[in-house]
Amino acid sequence: MSILNVENLTHGFGDRAIFNNVSFRLLKGEHIGLVGANGEGKSTFMNVVTGKLMPDEGTIQWAKNVRVGYLDQHSVLEKGMTIREVLKSAFSYLFELEKKMNDLCNQMADADPDTLMGIMEEFGTIQEALDNNNFYIIDTKVDEISHALGLDALGLDLDVTELSGGQRTKVLLGKLLLEKPDILLLDEPTNYLDTVHIEWLKRYLIDYDNAFILISHDIPFLNSVINIIYHMENADLTRYVGDYDKFTEVYEVKKAQLESAYKRQQQEINELQDFVARNKARVSTRNMAMSRQKKLDKMEVIELAREKPKPEFYFKEARASGRFIFQTEHLVIGYDEPLSKPLTLTMERGDKIVLKGANGIGKTTLLKSIIGLIPPIEGKVALGDYLFKGYFEQEMSGAKNNTCIEEIWREFPSYSQYEVRSALAKCGLTTKHIESQVRVLSGGEQAKVRLCKLINRETNILLLDEPTNHLDADAKDELKRALMEYGGSILLICHEPEFYEDFATKVWDCSSWSTRI
Repeated sequence: MSILNVENLTHGFGDRAIFNNVSFRLLKGEHIGLVGANGEGKSTFMNVVTGKLMPDEGTIQWAKNVRVGYLDQHSVLEKGMTIREVLKSAFSYLFELEKKMNDLCNQMADADPDTLMGIMEEFGTIQEALDNNNFYIIDTKVDEISHALGLDALGLDLDVTELSGGQRTKVLLGKLLLEKPDILLLDEPTNYLDTVHIEWLKRYLIDYDNAFILISHDIPFLNSVINIIYHMENADLTRYVGDYDKFTEVYEVKKAQLESAYKRQQQEINELQDFVARNKARVSTRNMAMSRQKKLDKMEVIELAREKPKPEFYFKEARASGRFIFQTEHLVIGYDEPLSKPLTLTMERGDKIVLKGANGIGKTTLLKSIIGLIPPIEGKVALGDYLFKGYFEQEMSGAKNNTCIEEIWREFPSYSQYEVRSALAKCGLTTKHIESQVRVLSGGEQAKVRLCKLINRETNILLLDEPTNHLDADAKDELKRALMEYGGSILLICHEPEFYEDFATKVWDCSSWSTRI
């Protein structure tokens, strides 16, 4: 049975086409992976089918009474709400039913016999709905999901604005899973999640009976949970049966066949055009020339998809630093309260160190404390000599109304427009992206703008906070290659062992010193 039908969908921003006459269907029980390069429109597609964006053309039809749950990579949480309140808001429709049932109780005292019968019938219907939806064990269900996602360790009465990016993702994911919708729409759910909870989510989705659509650049995760791929490329959407590996195999074969057919057709077109040009003026061969011209006119010309620019990351290197990058002495990190035991750590020139551990235990706080963005609660940090630092934050800070050109010009005011455009193009951004405001770009494209700033500054120590989040497979592979070649030192926060294990010299497990464990 079809849950969602999308027909002849066309949508764009300005003169930039995102979809052109796209059709899509979602069947009951299908586990779909929506894949494509950064900026192809995957998140836009989710926003269109959920009604957040209106398409330029086309129809979107959901089956009747379908409840849709959407985990958006840009979701925000309201200040003043606790984790428990956000999780319990998944049952807001049941609390509304309870309120209605209480109102009916109050009406019973003054009702005449006929009205009373109607009220009691409605009361019974609501009572049955509450029982069927386990209304009276909501607290137990909230406790179960918060334990599964590690939220109970934070304290469920904590204000959500005090959470890290990964913790916020967990709260939103927990709320969504408690809602138990008929269909899940998940946009990059593994971003900021640690390894333990990625594994938990993987098991949950494998056993999930209903349909879901998943956007993810985490290929091992995708392969383990989906059975259908929809590939978004050049404003088109193509369906493939199987996992991501099967899709890439079939896609490469189709691409090779199309290129071969294109070459054969181009050769035939050249031969026909040459014959027409040589023979159309001669009386004896004019009819043959006209026949070939008709063949040319009727021919459906094969067009190859335009190649996407591949990112190229080459970090500019400053002079060598001193022997020590930093040394900490009895350092205690945190904000209002300590996040760590006293730390005595040393990083030397040439070290490529990875910080790993669960969300919220203080990895980002340690990074910021080392470079002086956050004052320590106790102890001290001594930075080495001749440090040229490059810092990549989890999310882009500051105004996003600038265009990409303005964003780079602000960092490098001496660059000519040609140099700015070239720098952005080398990071895999097209002309239309380069001239767009940062706020309309996808998460992956925004990450490429930030990487553009980083690679064009001379550094000898890179401090990278989850740089692979949002990046597509090509960009991730290129970033890994660039970091392997980088001659300076690296301090990296990352949850993907397959990304860092080929170049990391040390891995520090932050859970061994965190007070949050």
